[in-house]
Amino acid sequence: MSHDHHDHHHAPAALPALRLALLLTLGYAVVEAGAGWWSGSLALLADAGHMVTDAAALGLAGLAAWLVARPPSPRHSYGLGRAESLAALTNAVAMLAVVALIAVAAWGRFQSPRTIDGPLVSAVALVGLAVNLLVAWVLARGERDLNVRGALLHVMGDALGSVAAIVSGLVIWATGWAPIDPLLSLLICGLILSSSLGLLSESLHTLLDGVPVALPLETVGMTLARVPGVSEVHDLHVWSLSSKRVALSAHVRVPDLLGWPETLEALRRAAETLGIEHVTLQPEPMAQTVRWGARPVAQVGQADHRHPRH
Repeated sequence: MSHDHHDHHHAPAALPALRLALLLTLGYAVVEAGAGWWSGSLALLADAGHMVTDAAALGLAGLAAWLVARPPSPRHSYGLGRAESLAALTNAVAMLAVVALIAVAAWGRFQSPRTIDGPLVSAVALVGLAVNLLVAWVLARGERDLNVRGALLHVMGDALGSVAAIVSGLVIWATGWAPIDPLLSLLICGLILSSSLGLLSESLHTLLDGVPVALPLETVGMTLARVPGVSEVHDLHVWSLSSKRVALSAHVRVPDLLGWPETLEALRRAAETLGIEHVTLQPEPMAQTVRWGARPVAQVGQADHRHPRH
């Protein structure tokens, strides 16, 4: 078996941005919670609660960024790249819980409306929106891995919550129609729910060793099979070690083993053109000539993936 592995462990570049975002978010969450309690606005209280979950999400993302940067060890030979997927999964589940809590509270407000200080709600939410947009800008300028995207989802959802609170306060100030407050809260819940389910699906796919969406298994197999000196590629597996590191393992059938070092280097270069740097290949000498059509090409998803050369 031949193994080619290029590990690049850099300082967690996302950490400074995550720290700053955490301080801004947590600080204003306290202000917004006090204003929401004083004004009686569910939209503002929901937004403050959302900002607290944002702060937790940013702290979790910062921890994951630190873990991802740690080098492989005897206990974790691949490193801790999956920490970012775990953080993204946790953030997605937390967002679903927040959506459920806000929806329940909104339904209660429909049943029992409360008097709301519209001008105060709009003023506080406007400042909250500015804070959220600043935090989103800080995160967007850094690395956009799955982990940071999970934190950014929280922040953008909170920005939408701030917009809802602003509109709610203005409508109540102008018309006195209190049901707009829970109604807009439910609308924002729907928007957040859609994004959360997408992040949940992607993080689960990575944690379950799914083939990266941008790298169909058949495409990878045929790219390797076209390398000179390769007769067939089978038992092919492609999975994500992290959002930026993809691994590949396969059995490669060759006419003989004398030219394997050159073939291996060519295979490594072919894999790198697809963005795959962690490559493990096992050569197998040919017992007889294999022609296209001598063996069926396995369908993607089967246990044995055979990709004969043209």
